[in-house]
Amino acid sequence: MVRVKRGNVARNRRKRVLNFAKGFKGAHSRLFRVANGQVMKAFVYSYVGRKRRKRDFKKLWICRVNAATRSKGMNYNTFRSALKKSTIQLNLKMLAQLSVLDSATFYHLVDEVSSN
Repeated sequence: MVRVKRGNVARNRRKRVLNFAKGFKGAHSRLFRVANGQVMKAFVYSYVGRKRRKRDFKKLWICRVNAATRSKGMNYNTFRSALKKSTIQLNLKMLAQLSVLDSATFYHLVDEVSSN
């Protein structure tokens, strides 16, 4: 039976992991075994972070819309239910952008919804 030499396969695998680990501190960027653990942990964090970013932005948008509607004497909850009843279909991100960038239009929208 012939011997399988896989020096370059193993070296390429280790080199790929060490390239991912560039910028990590100390042995975490130099030694394969430590770097491999850190790279796997970093991939888990990046996956979780992509999910967390959506959560954080939704919280931010709710805070912005709530703050803007409270200045007109209404809170976020009643504003959203009034929007739904009036069949105005604007998503939360667009409402937050309006409240920050074009407050006159947002306040007009709040007045329109509250009058119904």
